[in-house]
Amino acid sequence: MAYLNFAELKNIGFKKLGRNVKISDKAAIYNPELIEIGDNSRIDDFCILSGNIVVGRFCHITPMCLLAGGEPGIKLADFCTLAYGVKIFSQSDDYSGTSMVNSLIPKKFKRETFAPVVLEKQVIIGAGSMVLPGVIIAEGCSVGAMSLVTKSTTAWGIYLGIPAKRFKERSKALLELERDFLNENK
Repeated sequence: MAYLNFAELKNIGFKKLGRNVKISDKAAIYNPELIEIGDNSRIDDFCILSGNIVVGRFCHITPMCLLAGGEPGIKLADFCTLAYGVKIFSQSDDYSGTSMVNSLIPKKFKRETFAPVVLEKQVIIGAGSMVLPGVIIAEGCSVGAMSLVTKSTTAWGIYLGIPAKRFKERSKALLELERDFLNENK
């Protein structure tokens, strides 16, 4: 994987760009003036980021992810991971047939959902999963591969399925590891 150098990253024109950020030269960034990337975060090959997006510190967006922040936005707090092929949407068309759909149709003929998406600290989303508008994935949650998250979660749970449902509790032991890691990296 080849990453953009600091000068190349600065030239993109991000709203905010942290220290030690790595972004693949094969990632596609749209609306960089609306995107904030925190310290020590990484975006890999074939990812697409567009619209209002805030990525916290120590976040990893692995290959082939899509973050469609649109107007409402997407926020990833510190220590979030998106596994291969995760898709997050903050806006969506109405698929019921009572409204027209797609980006080429004027808004007066459409009924769209617009709502921010938030991933709180220490969230991991499994490969191929999708998160829909208005979802808040609470602190410490993990979402299993190929899940569809349509509703907000409660903290420190493991969620999976279509639609995603809480399967069991997730250990909070990683919080001690986080504390030790941050103390070593001051």
